[in-house]
Amino acid sequence: MNLRKFLFCTALIVIAGVVLLSRPVSSSQTEKISSRVLNETRNGGSTEALVVLKEQADLGPAANLPTKIEKGRFVVNALRSVANRTQGPVLEFLRQRGVSYQTFYILNMIKVTGNRSLMEALAARDDVAEIDANPHVRTALPRPTGFDLPPVKPNPEWNLKQVKATNVWNLGFHGEGMVVAGADTGVQWDHPALKNQYRGWNGSQVDHDYNWHDASPDHSPTPVDPNSHGTFTVSEMVGYDGGSNLLGVAPRAQWIACRNMDENGTGSPQAYTECFEFLIAPYPVGQPDKGDPTKAPDSINNSWICPPSEGCSTNTLLKIVQAVRAAGIFPAMAAGNDGSSCSTVDTPPAIYAAAVSVGATDSANNIASFSSRGPVTADGSNRLKPELSAPGVSIRGAVPTNQYSSGWDGTSMATPHVAGGVALIWQAKPSLKGDITNTEKLYAKTATHLKSSQNCGGSGQNIPNNVFGYGLINLYKAVTAP
Repeated sequence: MNLRKFLFCTALIVIAGVVLLSRPVSSSQTEKISSRVLNETRNGGSTEALVVLKEQADLGPAANLPTKIEKGRFVVNALRSVANRTQGPVLEFLRQRGVSYQTFYILNMIKVTGNRSLMEALAARDDVAEIDANPHVRTALPRPTGFDLPPVKPNPEWNLKQVKATNVWNLGFHGEGMVVAGADTGVQWDHPALKNQYRGWNGSQVDHDYNWHDASPDHSPTPVDPNSHGTFTVSEMVGYDGGSNLLGVAPRAQWIACRNMDENGTGSPQAYTECFEFLIAPYPVGQPDKGDPTKAPDSINNSWICPPSEGCSTNTLLKIVQAVRAAGIFPAMAAGNDGSSCSTVDTPPAIYAAAVSVGATDSANNIASFSSRGPVTADGSNRLKPELSAPGVSIRGAVPTNQYSSGWDGTSMATPHVAGGVALIWQAKPSLKGDITNTEKLYAKTATHLKSSQNCGGSGQNIPNNVFGYGLINLYKAVTAP
């Protein structure tokens, strides 16, 4: 069941098509329409498209607000206000033509499905900035290599020791009171390593309101993960079964999740956007108009990419990630698995300055051969990427159904260390909560500096460099730094 307003009137679509086809088309109109949308609407074709409005909210004042809750409320209110004030004329235009739509506010945008004449008519409007494609993108996700029996006794995984999470636990910080989120293929919420940490579980009954949303075509009202990738990555942040399996950086933090990919790892800009919108203001299942920014997580793990090569525009998710950061939510992004060449961090959302991108290391602190390198040339910025590194080779975690799997490789596996580490840092240093810039600086300052013989846009002997960024995260130093 779709959670947004969808209106249908097939008779009007035919009428509108006849009228619109009679209008001359200017070059300025087609310049607003992405080449993919133009290609897919040739010869009478129809496609999904994202209509981005010209006016977007100014989120700059959020930086001056002192608390995460204040930042979140300001950002959500500002975004909603602009969307509510400006979308009306476009929605009326669509309703008159019987066109189905889905509205968004995290980016002032409307998803539509239609033919070339509809796209040209929308592009002709002064209040429309661009019409982007909404391809269904398949992310190459790591797959399980085998299933494990539990160890004989509780023993934190090697990667947790590598980032010094175990040292932080000895100080009494395990993530209590913090909330992390996964945006991925879903989660088996009642997995033994995850059930007690699920924010929707109170020890006797479950409530998925404000804690779960499915933006995939399945729209499951209860958490599911037909792939395994989402369950695995959440377990790296918080996984612990209370006994022999200790998997997560912050094993006493809580988690929530949004599913933005199907069982094959196929997503779309619409699904990614819908999940970010849910996570900045979670809402009850099926009631998106009741979003509450005070229930937003502290960090979001994003172990996926949305590549332009498969139709995603370089800037499709830019303002969305900026909004997440402005709301005081830490945006951890996988750098990608397209190494070992330079400038292979080339896909959204990892390429953005607002994203904190993570490369993958092995147990000897070598960079993984697959880990994408910077600098970013895809948008002409030449910016440093990744900013940080974390273990991402031969990692063990939880998978459906109630099982464990080892041998997983990918920057997908590295990123949860950073997203989960935020829970430890903000618990130990409450003054940093919601302060993404200074948290990122703390991560950089306390990282174990790693150098490379590979020169990508500058010497690999420099700190930072475009192979490791500032280096391997060190959570103990981050927590204990003055």
